Amino acid sequence: MNQINKRGGLSNILLYSPIIILFLSVLNEFDFNFLGLKYFSFNFNYILIFYWSLKKSKSLGYGLIFIAGLFNDVVLGTPIGISGLIYLLICGFASYLRNITLRPNVIKDWIFFFITVLVVNSFSYTLLTLIFSFQLDYYQLLTNSIFTFLFYFPFSYLFGLYDKLIFGSQNDQ
Repeated sequence: MNQINKRGGLSNILLYSPIIILFLSVLNEFDFNFLGLKYFSFNFNYILIFYWSLKKSKSLGYGLIFIAGLFNDVVLGTPIGISGLIYLLICGFASYLRNITLRPNVIKDWIFFFITVLVVNSFSYTLLTLIFSFQLDYYQLLTNSIFTFLFYFPFSYLFGLYDKLIFGSQNDQ
């Protein structure tokens, strides 16, 4: 508690910026339709949650991640709780990888993230189509999964730079 009082306002904002960015990204669901790129989309929330749950598990709380998922459901118009469940599933995959990894490696994290995205999108698709009778486009879901996988590597690099600048070189693994 004493450490929090010593920090300034800007320092606290920088410390909690991953959760702030998560809430901004779920409230501002961006799309590239205005550029004329019909099937270009990626899920930044998956990247953010997976990376910070893997590298700094205490920076994002599971309760706040679930609440961000509830906000995402309201913005997208999907049944309440689906995105929160999906986000917690991503946290579970990241926690599993963090616990079994002896030597962290970006390439192994990237491959495991691809498996995570495939499982999570399959689970989401199954829930939305079989239980809630939503109509989803296979091609759009596939391209979203591929672009999300491809964008993990550059965002991982950017988050790593941010982590070194703000938190130092310490890891809580």
